[in-house]
Amino acid sequence: MRYMDTRALDDSRPAFSRAVVKGIAPGGGLFVPEAIPSFSLDEVLELSGMPYWQRAARVFERFGVDVPEDRIGELMRAAYGTQWDDERIAPVVEVTAGTHVLELWHGPTSAFKDMALQCMPLFFSEAVDAMQSSGEIADDFLILVATSGDTGKAALEGFADRAHTAIVVFYPDGGVSDIQRLQMVTQRGENVGVFGVRGNFDDCQTAVKAAFNDEAFAAELHERHGLRLSSANSINWGRLLPQIAYYVSAYADMVAAGGVKPGSPMDVCVPTGNFGNILGAYYAKRAGVPIGRLLCASNENNVLTDFIATGTYDISGREFVTTPSPSMDILISSNLERLLYHLAGPEAVRGWMAELAANRTFTVDRETFAAVRGLLVADWASNDESLATIDRVYREHGYLMDPHTAVAWEVAERLRGLDPVLVVSTAHWAKFGADVLKALTHTPYGQPLPPEMRDMSGLEMLGLVGTLAPGAAKVPDPLADLSRLSPRFGGVVEAGKHGVEDAVRDWLAG
Repeated sequence: MRYMDTRALDDSRPAFSRAVVKGIAPGGGLFVPEAIPSFSLDEVLELSGMPYWQRAARVFERFGVDVPEDRIGELMRAAYGTQWDDERIAPVVEVTAGTHVLELWHGPTSAFKDMALQCMPLFFSEAVDAMQSSGEIADDFLILVATSGDTGKAALEGFADRAHTAIVVFYPDGGVSDIQRLQMVTQRGENVGVFGVRGNFDDCQTAVKAAFNDEAFAAELHERHGLRLSSANSINWGRLLPQIAYYVSAYADMVAAGGVKPGSPMDVCVPTGNFGNILGAYYAKRAGVPIGRLLCASNENNVLTDFIATGTYDISGREFVTTPSPSMDILISSNLERLLYHLAGPEAVRGWMAELAANRTFTVDRETFAAVRGLLVADWASNDESLATIDRVYREHGYLMDPHTAVAWEVAERLRGLDPVLVVSTAHWAKFGADVLKALTHTPYGQPLPPEMRDMSGLEMLGLVGTLAPGAAKVPDPLADLSRLSPRFGGVVEAGKHGVEDAVRDWLAG
C-alpha cells in the first residue's frame, strides 16, 4: 500500500513506515491510502473470537503495512498488553436499550489517544531502525506535538525513553484540566519535554505546523543535533490506522453482544474536535463495516456543525470558546482535509486550504457538499447541556461519563434514528473531576463550585466525586498516583513559531 499527499505536492508515494516517519507531506498536505481495502461481513464478525491485539493486526495487514505479518503481531501484543486495565482493550458496554458505549480509555493515560499512541511509537521506532540499518538516514527524530489535553500525555507515554526519538509537547496554558496538566508535567523519561503556550490549542497547532515548515529550523536541528522533525498528532497516518481498527472491532462486539443483527447498520456518534476519531469511523465504513450514519458531535466550538450544515467552513469571525470538553476546543479541524480529498481530490483541497490560510474561510462546491451531507449528520451541545447530561445519565442509568462523552451522548439522543447507536467515549471521567463535580452538584459551567469545594485540587475532587456518585468506575491507578509525583516541567512560552523553536533550542541545550 502506498500513500498519497492530499495536496498532490509530494509525488514520492511512501509506504506506511515512511509515511509515519515523515508525519506530514512537504507543503502541508496529509498522507492518505491510495486505496481502501475491503472486509467481508464474515471477516469482521470472526474478530469477536480474537484478542484485541490480533484484531488490530488483521486491520494493519489488510491495509498493506510494510512490516512482516509476524512482526506486526509482536508489536501489537506489546501495544495492547498488560498496560491496559481491561483485557478487552476497547470494550463495548450497553448502557440502555439501543445505546452502547465504546470505552476507549482503558489505557495507561485514561484517554482514547492511547489506542493509537501505545501502537504508533512502536511502528515508528521499527521504521527508523530499518532506515538507519539500510543507511537511508543517520539522524534520530524529534517529535513535536501540539495538544488540547489528551494527545500530549499519551504521546509522552508512548515515546518516553524509546530508541531514536525525543519528544516535546506544547499545550495551551490554562486550557487543559488540572489532571491533564499534571499528567504532562510529571512525565518521566530522559527524552521528553513539556511547555505551556500562552494561547489556545489552535495557537499551539499553528505554531507547531509553522516550525515544521521552517526549512532553516530543520537544517539547524540536523546540523547541530542530528535530528529530523516528525509528528505524533492525528495529522500523522500512524494515528489514524489504529483508530480504524477499533471501529472494526466494535462492530464485531456489537453483534456478539446482540446489540445489532449481523449485517445491519449501527450509527456511530463521535465527540469531534480535530476530526480524526470520526474519520476512523469513515474509513471503517468505506472498508465494509456496516456503519450507518456518522453523527458528528461538537461542543460550543461548533465550526464542524456549521460546515456540515452549510458547506462553508468559516472561522474568520468565530471566537474560541473554553468548554468542559477541552480536547474538542479546536477551530481548525486538520483531518477534515483527508475527507475532502476522498470526496473532491487534491486540486480542490489545495484551493480550499489556501483559502482557509488566507481568509480563514472556504466553501466547497455543490457536489462535495452533497457528498458530505450524505455521510455526516451533526449537532452540538452547550457547556451546560453537556454537564446536565453527565448528571442525568448517572441518575437514570448509573453510568458516569466525562464531558466529551456527554457531548456525544446528548447529540446521539437528539439525532437518534431507527438503528442502534454506538456512542464513543474518549476519556475516563476522572480526568475532568472539577467539571464532573459541577455536573453532579448542578453548578452551571460559568459559575464556581460551592465554597467548600472551590479550593480543592483536581486530585482531591476525585474522592469527592466518588461520594456523590457511588458505584461509579474507580479512579485509574495512574491518575490516583499523580499526587506522589513531582512536576518536572513548568516552562510557558509565547505563541507562534519563534516561541516553539526557542523552547526546543533551550530544551536541547539542557
